[in-house]
Amino acid sequence: MIRIEPDDPARPDVHQLLSEHLADMFATSPAESVHALDHSALSHESITFWTAREDGVLLGCGALKKLSGGHAEIKSMRTTASARGRGVATLMLEHIVAEAGRLGYERVSLETGTEEYFAPARRLYSRHGFTECPPFADYTLDPNSVFMELTVSPK
Repeated sequence: MIRIEPDDPARPDVHQLLSEHLADMFATSPAESVHALDHSALSHESITFWTAREDGVLLGCGALKKLSGGHAEIKSMRTTASARGRGVATLMLEHIVAEAGRLGYERVSLETGTEEYFAPARRLYSRHGFTECPPFADYTLDPNSVFMELTVSPK
């Protein structure tokens, strides 16, 4: 059974997954268009971080960053290579959106890339009701970024 629980971004297996994530981001996007956070930034008090595990084995991670009272941003959604195609990203996204509602957020936004590498992520977000939107928070228009948002019903 896959369990999603709060976790420490500095935990060794998580740190490794986040390092792979950053390496892939820099390999597919210009440096100025990489907005992924490293493990230390994901430990900030404004961020809630979760991992998905099965029998203790890391399958993926995701985070929610508070932007304002009613607005949060999804950060660092990533699955391990061995977990891809198993629905882990869907489970994580559904968990993050549900938690956003439970925490009283009215809107959840995200930034992802425009390159073909990011097409599966864009499809995932679209399937779950996210729509394209203008840049939010400190982001600016960038031809390498797609901004998306979802209205959340507070629980």
